[in-house]
Amino acid sequence: MKHDPDISVKLGRLSLKNPLVLASGVMGTSPELLHRVALSGAGAVTAKSCGPTLRTGHPNPVMVAWEHGLLNAIGLTNPGVDDEVKLLMDAKQRLNPLNVPLIASIFAGSAEEFGEVASIVAEAEPDLVEVNISCPNVHDDFGLPFAADAKSAAAVTRAVKQKIGGIPIAVKLAPNVPDIGRIAKSVVDAGSDVITAINTMPGMVIDVDAAQPVLHNRSGGLSGPALKPIAVRCVAEIAQFVDVPIIGTGGVLTGRDAAEMMMAGATAVGVGSALWYRGPDAIKLIKAELQDFLRENGYKSVCEIFRKAL
Repeated sequence: MKHDPDISVKLGRLSLKNPLVLASGVMGTSPELLHRVALSGAGAVTAKSCGPTLRTGHPNPVMVAWEHGLLNAIGLTNPGVDDEVKLLMDAKQRLNPLNVPLIASIFAGSAEEFGEVASIVAEAEPDLVEVNISCPNVHDDFGLPFAADAKSAAAVTRAVKQKIGGIPIAVKLAPNVPDIGRIAKSVVDAGSDVITAINTMPGMVIDVDAAQPVLHNRSGGLSGPALKPIAVRCVAEIAQFVDVPIIGTGGVLTGRDAAEMMMAGATAVGVGSALWYRGPDAIKLIKAELQDFLRENGYKSVCEIFRKAL
């Protein structure tokens, strides 16, 4: 009798039953929805990013589907960290019996403010805190993303590490930079335990009949299938510069996509737009497909494909 391949992974000091991680922003911070995704088979779940204060986000329309992906400019909608921490505490209680780690996500307008938000989020005792320094559609509010510059990225990392109380952090990097590997090294040197790569890619879709951009914000973040080759390249480049675990995120819709991301150097794989394309059971389907791929190719463990293409 053949046994199913072992798909458990170690993400730093966290143990995941499988490498599939719900990406930030997809299911908000609703404890019920995060619990539902965990029940569907996620190895870990990430809450939507929260900041210092309530943000209503951008006016509609905030999302458009086009031939090769999705474009969104939600605008970091969130209730503010003081209310978010209560939701995270509820989610943590629901997830603990399932042994599914909770990843919080934070953003802010300065390195000092990142530290302040981190100190409040730490009260919920998430298993990992993702530091979102790379949102591409809030330039008017926050200016150039911290992820665009190695020194700025490192400064945010140090500020968070000083206030996070020992909880491991993952810095989320942007794809539209000249040298993502060196930026990754700068945040790891500053204390980042994990790298999340990547955030969405800035893009624009124009309604030619109306002669204007579809999104109210004009530009937005590109996700879905068109982003995957960019994400794979970024993960592979980062893996050449750092030894910390990488959560490879961007355009993963199938088990083969997940395998590709891990072969490029990802320890875990973020899943986001797949839930739009394949529905609420997307993670369950991807997990089964990944197991099928491993079995059909004679792998006994998912760890055997890690960095295999490098």
